Amino acid sequence: MAGTFVPPTRFAVPGRIAVSNRAAAVWQRATVVDVRRENAAGTVSSFRLKVPDWQGHLPGQHLMLRLTAPDGYVAQRHYSIASAPDGSGEIELTLDHVPGGEVSGHLHTVARVGDVVEVRGPLSGFFAWPGDRPALLLGAGSGVVPLMSMLRHWRRAGRPVPLRLLVSARTPEDLIYAQEYGDETTVVLTRTEGRLSAAHVAPLLGPAQPEGGWEAYICGSNGFAEHASRLLVAGGQPVDRIRIERFG
Repeated sequence: MAGTFVPPTRFAVPGRIAVSNRAAAVWQRATVVDVRRENAAGTVSSFRLKVPDWQGHLPGQHLMLRLTAPDGYVAQRHYSIASAPDGSGEIELTLDHVPGGEVSGHLHTVARVGDVVEVRGPLSGFFAWPGDRPALLLGAGSGVVPLMSMLRHWRRAGRPVPLRLLVSARTPEDLIYAQEYGDETTVVLTRTEGRLSAAHVAPLLGPAQPEGGWEAYICGSNGFAEHASRLLVAGGQPVDRIRIERFG
């Protein structure tokens, strides 16, 4: 049947947004309503899901997505939410097509509009940004996904506080959300420019900071997270105002 999950054979707003912890503990059925490519290389796609009982989320939170095969085999993964909270009952996930990945592989190659998956969330408040304080966002690769939720929320709320985004990608073809960035975003292409450096972050730190300073959010691989956080600390960003979410 089209869309059926088959595991690989090797496996036999300004202010805070209210989110219900009780609702986050319940698995819900979610219908795929749209799929679109998010980078020129074709390795990243966004999946828009309709979740009738979704109770809302904070930008930066993630969820658990679960697939169940006809034989009862279950695969589940954590994914950041890319969409801004808007009360529509729809959320968006942006996924890399991971080689050999059970869940990402199924969604990229098998899933179609109309298919049903299960989700549970939102989860974690540590990396969430409620939109009421200046935010400095640094992301690499798919680490930009939760930061895009923040950026979209910021725009939807009318840009109430300062926000800046630094995005690192290898090439223009690898860059996710390339068409959505504006003058709040600096893109660093590592193949031609080298990795994110002090020269990239310096214009946003020191005297250039907004009144009260930044809340910094970093998301990416372990290596990127360590490197970016060291750059911020060296530039004067307080350690206790840096939040990190890492993968890999």
